Amino acid sequence: FFLLFSVVMNKAKKLEGSGDEMPVVGLGTWKIPNDVCTETVYLAIKNGYRHIDCACDYGNEMEVGKGIQQAIDEGLVTRKDLFVTSKLWNTYHRPEHVLPACKKTLKDLNLDYVDLYLIHFPISLKFVDFETRYPPGWKVQEDDKEVSWDPVSIQDTWRAMEEICDSGLAKNIGVSNFSGSLMIDLLSFARIRPAVLQIEIHPYFPQTHFIKWLQEQKIVVTAYSSFGSISYLDVFSDFSKSVDSLLELDTVKSIASTHNKSTGQILLRWAVQQNCIVIPKSTNEQRIKDNINLFDFTLSDSEMEELSKLNRNIRFNDPGRYANLPIFA
Repeated sequence: FFLLFSVVMNKAKKLEGSGDEMPVVGLGTWKIPNDVCTETVYLAIKNGYRHIDCACDYGNEMEVGKGIQQAIDEGLVTRKDLFVTSKLWNTYHRPEHVLPACKKTLKDLNLDYVDLYLIHFPISLKFVDFETRYPPGWKVQEDDKEVSWDPVSIQDTWRAMEEICDSGLAKNIGVSNFSGSLMIDLLSFARIRPAVLQIEIHPYFPQTHFIKWLQEQKIVVTAYSSFGSISYLDVFSDFSKSVDSLLELDTVKSIASTHNKSTGQILLRWAVQQNCIVIPKSTNEQRIKDNINLFDFTLSDSEMEELSKLNRNIRFNDPGRYANLPIFA
């Protein structure tokens, strides 16, 4: 079982189909405030990041694009040096909305293409046009008490995603927050197979067998929320605050002390040693540097096992808590 942890790691993963190289460490941009987002993206690129993970729903793609452009203008990188991911939001699942949504993202990012375009959630909500509200969030009207589900099949949305890939507006396509059964279904009809699945992975929710199965299907796994509850303290406040922080656990602290690393680096390395991509978010330059400095140490099999035994089957990012949609039931 833990043989999987001893694989020699590279700093990029080759995507099935395109052969594109996806950097193992990316900058996550969820919840980066707009007023510091441009500078944060620029600093990340300056400090060696070549992978930026963003989304329509994060509401900061224009600022992300400005940070990328600043780095290009200063000669730090060219566009081809970067791997940029974005995501299709739930209100744009109807096939006729997929292309306009992708073009809107590209306009905001000031890019001709994204390297990877994901379906953000396997949830289709009623359409909200760009002029009414962008990003639209979960409700048709901001003061609605319930979300408005729109019955659109994943197959219909995926066909439109394939057209995006055919057009070159996205070099690769994939999905996020899909369960195993949805992945099996998607693979049954996909003309262009998903290159990547982005899912919540941390020691409280390791999903080890799912990762192994996905990798057997040659689907690259991106792990988000590597630090556990910290990203959700202001989203699911009561629940998240009731869970011990992974960054403060004695087990994680002890392993960090052994390697002279931060607890954050240990949690990221744990995912990386399972051949996952990681996308930590920080606006602090020192932590930005630390989060990519993961390749000068290796966790032992026993340390990997210790971390995996922290499993509590806790999923923090569950839309059922705020949208009353049982996608993980």
